[in-house]
Amino acid sequence: MDRAGRPSGPPSFGAYVAAAHAAGRLVVQPRMGVSDPGGMRAGLMATKSAAATTAGTITVDSYTRLGRHEAARRALENGSPLNGYPIVLRGPATTESVLRGVMDRDFPVQVRHGAPDPRAIVSALIAAGLDATEGGPVSYCLPYGRTPLDASITAWAASCRELAALAEAGRRPHLETFGGCMLGQLCPPSMLVALSVLEACFFRQHGVTDVSLSYAQQTSPDQDVEAVDALVRIAEERLGDIDWHVVVYTYMGVHPRTATGARLLLREAVRLAVRTGSARLIVKTAAEASRIPLVAENVDALELAAAFAEDLRQDAAGQGAVVPAEGTVEREARALVDAVLELDPDVGRALLTAFRRGYLDIPFCLHPDNAGRTRAAIDSDGRLRWTALGALPIGDVTDISGARPLRSPELMTALTYVRRRYDSYPPGTRVDPFSAATHELM
Repeated sequence: MDRAGRPSGPPSFGAYVAAAHAAGRLVVQPRMGVSDPGGMRAGLMATKSAAATTAGTITVDSYTRLGRHEAARRALENGSPLNGYPIVLRGPATTESVLRGVMDRDFPVQVRHGAPDPRAIVSALIAAGLDATEGGPVSYCLPYGRTPLDASITAWAASCRELAALAEAGRRPHLETFGGCMLGQLCPPSMLVALSVLEACFFRQHGVTDVSLSYAQQTSPDQDVEAVDALVRIAEERLGDIDWHVVVYTYMGVHPRTATGARLLLREAVRLAVRTGSARLIVKTAAEASRIPLVAENVDALELAAAFAEDLRQDAAGQGAVVPAEGTVEREARALVDAVLELDPDVGRALLTAFRRGYLDIPFCLHPDNAGRTRAAIDSDGRLRWTALGALPIGDVTDISGARPLRSPELMTALTYVRRRYDSYPPGTRVDPFSAATHELM
């Protein structure tokens, strides 16, 4: 122990989040990546100095995510900025210098990437003294390219084992599933919940015992609360023997253009995190609709989210906790998780078989290993619902009678639903923090 009574040794991402959560503070985190080491260090320092309980992020560039390290090198030599930090190309000494005096027990740093094969990235982050990252064999495979699912599963299993081996040196690696953010939009919440749980089960099977389960804000505030509550209950049953927390993502789809719309959408994401007792929130900024945000814009979003969280906690003071009943989202998610895990005791093989049989099938996903027989749509009250089930094992718990799949001209309308909804509010609008949003704007 150190003189302040805290555990000595390397910083632990999971322990930091757990301590903040126990103290009633929401950890807020940006998606920040800068190709220049000096700029990346400055971004981390600004995040650490923000008026909020923060965690740092090093987001990897697109070339590195796909293993195209020479392309990243050529871009830098030609003076072309990358859309993130090339952690493999920079090498451990440079990354260590970025982190020195910034990362500590009061400010952990996570590496975010998007790689279907994360092995080089995981080895590079470990060599630089980091041990927190995110992704998953499904969520970082199907949306981002044509890497075969079985290859991604094999690669992710190896990276999980490499992370897990850090425990022998007294470190506590952390791995966050991206499963709750699949495609960013128009995927019904039950599938997001199921994938988040299943990828966490995969991580645990390969030795990682400190994980986080993600859920990305969707089109209906009430449905989102139902989904995160379902995620918590299923995780309590399936992952009770390891440490875990829930991380909420601000909406990952087409973002509002107006500052008011972006502010209200962020407030609704904070409301979701606070209302469901989630421990961490990934923020987005008002610049998301058109470009990668600046460091200062990320800091503004972090501080705004922290202020919103404090407001919401004060508004909720004195209100009794409400334990919602099991709803459609939970029934569907349970059916999906149970059906997949019954296929094979090895979670990786179970996932592969589930996609081959169509037990898992992501609507609007064009990956060759996805059956592509399911569809979803936004109904009249803003909820995402299945309109075609394919072979999903949820026919006994969900009713799609009368559902009409989206026609091609309607797809863009659905994809811009959130943007149009939140951009319709006049400047200065304030949403009641504990009521569902509002009026129909389709």
